[in-house]
Amino acid sequence: MSNSLKIVNDPIYGFITIPSTLIFDLIEHPYFQRLRRISQMGMSYLVYPGAHHTRFHHALGAMFLMQKAVQVLRSKGVVISDQEKEALLIAILLHDIGHGPFSHAMEHSIVENISHEEISLLFMEELNTIFNGSLTLAITIFKNQYHRTFLHQLISSQLDMDRLDYLRRDSFYTGVSEGAISSERLITMLHVKDDLLVVEEKGIYSVEKFIIARRLMYWQVYLHKTGLVAEQLLMRLLKRAKVLTHHGEALESSKALSYFLQTSVSPKDFDASVLEKFSKLDDYDIVGAMKSWQYHTDFVLKTLSSMLLNRDLLKIDIQQKEIPKHKISEKIQSVMQQFNLNEDQASYFVFSDSISNQAYRMDKDTINLLTKSGEVVDVAKASDQLNIEALSKKVTKHYLCYPKAL
Repeated sequence: MSNSLKIVNDPIYGFITIPSTLIFDLIEHPYFQRLRRISQMGMSYLVYPGAHHTRFHHALGAMFLMQKAVQVLRSKGVVISDQEKEALLIAILLHDIGHGPFSHAMEHSIVENISHEEISLLFMEELNTIFNGSLTLAITIFKNQYHRTFLHQLISSQLDMDRLDYLRRDSFYTGVSEGAISSERLITMLHVKDDLLVVEEKGIYSVEKFIIARRLMYWQVYLHKTGLVAEQLLMRLLKRAKVLTHHGEALESSKALSYFLQTSVSPKDFDASVLEKFSKLDDYDIVGAMKSWQYHTDFVLKTLSSMLLNRDLLKIDIQQKEIPKHKISEKIQSVMQQFNLNEDQASYFVFSDSISNQAYRMDKDTINLLTKSGEVVDVAKASDQLNIEALSKKVTKHYLCYPKAL
């Protein structure tokens, strides 16, 4: 029963219309429905209890904004064919389809050296086969191989529909009002000049606010210290589960998760059968596994599981300077003594790394303003406040995590 006139009620934008039978059928496909079981913000709900929205939510929201953007550009005389429009909507709808459980934590533990963007592309290519080649144009635009650059910029750039949705959506669900950008106003200011996406000059303050919102959301939400610790613990939990599995331990877990614990998957191994197994993996597999692993005999596995389930996390110190090596080894020694562990086991509970935040990049793919005289300038150069240029500096902080008992 394919019905292209379905509408979905979204808490942020109100009604979202599903514009075509093909898009409706893509949304109905199990690969896409899986996104209902992948949280948009990973472990952030341990900090912001409202942050339980999913990638499914976000993909529909980004598609809605893309519909608006096409409407605005067409009204300004930019020619976008119906085929290009549908391809844009498909590409933005599927841009995150390759995310693993809890979003980013998986890219470093379940699979090796393969990003969610690459897996998204594999899903798109598989869907293209299922839907008889009707996604070919969407894939070409997604890969930035189409002759009209601005179409790709709408999907992936510093001011794309993806960012315009997730900043506003994440700010709504976390209650962090600093991220509440006016996506409607920004889209209304879009235009195209020499095949590049530009913002009309009068939209400069909206762009400034967008860049500042992004910076604040990174420090306050995406890089929040508690969420950071939780994500690190989750990565270490899966790493530990893999180590134990490779040593012949049979860990209780779902069929899909068992496969990825037993098998090393690198980009060259990612064929259609691996993709099919990956499509069965979601947040529930991980939570289900933690619930049984908290009773396991292995100290590391059970401790990490119960820490995550009960939000009893490590302590984290964040500072501007790099953490001295001796400080890390002192903490590792203390953990070894206190819990009677070897150095390898202790390193699951004591570790250091860095985080960085760059709200705006002037080196690539800048946000360009179209001045009244028809000139195109980088927003950072045009801004009468020095803040955008300042926000383009990369800020790096270092952190050390260790058990609270120390």
